Amino acid sequence: MDVREVLKHLDHTELLQTATHDDIVKLCDDALHYGTASVCVPPSYVKLASARLAGRLPVCTVIGFPHGYNTTGCKIFEAKEALENGADELDMVINIGWVKDGLYAQVEDEIRALKAVAGDHVLKVIIETGLLTDEEKIRMCEVITRAGADYIKTCTGYAVGKAEPHDIALFKQHIGPHVKIKASSGMTSIQQGADFVAMGCDRLGSRLFIRFARELGVE
Repeated sequence: MDVREVLKHLDHTELLQTATHDDIVKLCDDALHYGTASVCVPPSYVKLASARLAGRLPVCTVIGFPHGYNTTGCKIFEAKEALENGADELDMVINIGWVKDGLYAQVEDEIRALKAVAGDHVLKVIIETGLLTDEEKIRMCEVITRAGADYIKTCTGYAVGKAEPHDIALFKQHIGPHVKIKASSGMTSIQQGADFVAMGCDRLGSRLFIRFARELGVE
């Protein structure tokens, strides 16, 4: 698969705690130059990214990140503010403790509430695959499908685990037809990204792929 084709699936991401104004500007400029699917930035930089991109690429931000144990009300406030500031896409983290307690109805209600806020905007749901059993992952596929979210996403990159082919295959078996897949965290080459796209991932989450592209001579 062509490198630029892989980059079309990339949410070009900068979520490090040390991210600066200049880092976000460079992120946006690189995303425009390479034609990525979006940029993903911290909530505090949504206004900056939105102004820099001026509608030329979607701006994504994170909700309840990275641990997911914020209250539902807090996540709703975050989502509303992000949309008001110019976000086009929201990547929310589920409450992992609720999953471990078997409170799937509460998890579903929270996702449904966030999708109600998002409306026509894209909502991706991060389930943190490295912390879940296969049975829990299957249940989350079912929950996300019923709640009406747009994507299931593997990982935040701030816990154990990374995008794994096994999990993508599991998702494909158990999500509904309207739910897309985002593989995120731990990819170490463009080829890995290409492999995930070939498996059916619509989006990839990484801050490194453009660096990989440059190392391959793509300018």
